[in-house]
Amino acid sequence: MSNADHNMHLSEEPDYSHLLRSNLERVFNERDAGKRAKAIAELFVAEPIMYEPTNIVRGRAAISEVAGTLLEQFGPAFRFQPEGDAVGHHGLGVLTWKAGPANGPVAVTGSDVAEVVDGKIAKLWVLLNPAER
Repeated sequence: MSNADHNMHLSEEPDYSHLLRSNLERVFNERDAGKRAKAIAELFVAEPIMYEPTNIVRGRAAISEVAGTLLEQFGPAFRFQPEGDAVGHHGLGVLTWKAGPANGPVAVTGSDVAEVVDGKIAKLWVLLNPAER
């Protein structure tokens, strides 16, 4: 592969940080179901799949429902926060995050790993770190 071919390929890579940080902020921190659905339509393919440690979630509406349920379960101050920028290449992106009450102790940490197709999330794996002892 020539340098020109290599550089052209790299310029076609999606902005993994923007995509995965937007997923945290506009989907998993969004309490308004209408705004969350609009964000999911912009960020995810038509039939996305999300893999959680104990569940497989299929479809945009189901992902929105999971996000809404999480926010209801943990209360109005609960937020996800990215830890730095996402990294990625060749259709795979990773973003580490932490979550808990705003200005409170961190309740959980983890990473989102996304398969990205045509600039949108096709598959999302939610990986939770073990609790610190």
